[in-house]
Amino acid sequence: MNTTPSEEKQSQDQEQERSDRESSEKTDRISTEANPITTNDVQEIDEKKLIRKLDLRLVPWLSILYLLAFLDRTSSPMVSLYGMEKDLHITDTQYLLALTIFFFSYSVFEVPSNIVLKRIRPSIWLSFLMTMWGICMTVQGLVHNYGGLLGTRWLLGFFEAGLFPGVAYYLSCWYKRSELGLRIALFFSAATVSGAFGGLLAAAIENMDGVGGKRGWSWIFILEGIVTIIAGIASFWIIQDFPDRATFITEPERQFLINRLQEAGRNTSNEPFSVKYVLQSMRDYKTWICMLIYMGFDGALFAFSLFTPSIINQLGFKATPANLLSVPVYVWACIITCVVGVLGDRFGRRGDLNMLFFGIGAVGYIILIISRNPALSYFAVYLAACGMYPTIRTAWVSANVEGSYKRSVTLAMCIGFGNLNGAYRAKDTPWYRLGHSIVLIYILTGFTASLIYKIVCVRENGRRERGERDEIIDLSDSPMGGDGLGMDGDGKVRGGRGDEKNGRFGSVEEAKREKGDAWSGYRYVT
Repeated sequence: MNTTPSEEKQSQDQEQERSDRESSEKTDRISTEANPITTNDVQEIDEKKLIRKLDLRLVPWLSILYLLAFLDRTSSPMVSLYGMEKDLHITDTQYLLALTIFFFSYSVFEVPSNIVLKRIRPSIWLSFLMTMWGICMTVQGLVHNYGGLLGTRWLLGFFEAGLFPGVAYYLSCWYKRSELGLRIALFFSAATVSGAFGGLLAAAIENMDGVGGKRGWSWIFILEGIVTIIAGIASFWIIQDFPDRATFITEPERQFLINRLQEAGRNTSNEPFSVKYVLQSMRDYKTWICMLIYMGFDGALFAFSLFTPSIINQLGFKATPANLLSVPVYVWACIITCVVGVLGDRFGRRGDLNMLFFGIGAVGYIILIISRNPALSYFAVYLAACGMYPTIRTAWVSANVEGSYKRSVTLAMCIGFGNLNGAYRAKDTPWYRLGHSIVLIYILTGFTASLIYKIVCVRENGRRERGERDEIIDLSDSPMGGDGLGMDGDGKVRGGRGDEKNGRFGSVEEAKREKGDAWSGYRYVT
């Protein structure tokens, strides 16, 4: 029988996917045979002790990496207070473009970077990215003109792009959905620490003004870049790979981790890459709702981090006092971020927490818009911080996306889109009414999108409870028959007929693997 070229290509793709899966299963089987694990070995593992072990080996170093990455974003506005614009002979508009171009390359490269991360060891990919952005940051301190500044900023965004979405995905491969909130909050709190630490560091390094013929702002970039390069090289030996290849855990611990993730609904199989997983993410309307949530806090967040020193400066404080007065704001943001992470893991209801803190942030920006009192405006900055740092919704989105490639692509799309937003104009000083108004719109967008996403998840969970999403599972040898077995909220098979429109599969595992979070046994976190 003759076949068309498209049919032949589809057949070849299916054969390649089947071959990759068989190869992966064979590798796992050989590894198991070479290192036999008994049931007692796994049962004797202390789960709490193992989780503490993961926390100590994974989270602290990743947080340090993000602190170094965010130092660039906090340093860039601070150096403007120390004469960078004057030395490079650039206008306010050119300065804003230099800040903004970073986010274009940052946003575009996030999805490809997460796909590469899944195919390459994290210890290699993340270390490479960090070393390269350290080099770019060092060179940024050596530029003499506007073109050089634009080039280094674009490259910085290109190489920094892979860290945050990559780590968010990486942690989701180690922890259950109910454990992600605190870990990502601790990781993301490095952004708040960098805001505080960056202000102190910039104030200290500025005293090197004139050393080696370089201005103080140049030394800020040079020294921070050198530290980043050293950390990037060290990361090759410090960053651990995914659970199936990590070296700091024993084989029984590895099997225990895989089992607990599978029981929690996570797909731990080494699924081969396929474009269909990317398309699953892009075709899922919930992905686009989450992108609006990210726009809500990212637009506010980066405007906040880029211009907080300038805002405080325009309230009547000089450069160094302005940087120092930004420190307690970031300390507060760090505390509230970690508290919300704990509450989210313990009680769930991530959507409610999101809307609560978006609301507090909106109040802060309303005060900033109408206030003409420096003390009141400074207080409002603390409220504004509540509208962005605690609302970092990586844990919520990650918990509601299943399938390793789909999850990595969805996280990258959301974070990338969010990073395209946020800026102030220097000519709007001292009160930045227009900038504050735009950020308020971002926050209200995030609030509205969070409400819609919560409603969508609640309704979809209800449809699955009622069996409206049940697939047909062909279990011909099962005493229950094979004409459609649904799933309850715990992912256990229940009787009843499925619907052909929901798909027909040879096993529950196949349905879970192929449908991801669209599988009838999956329940969304609300």
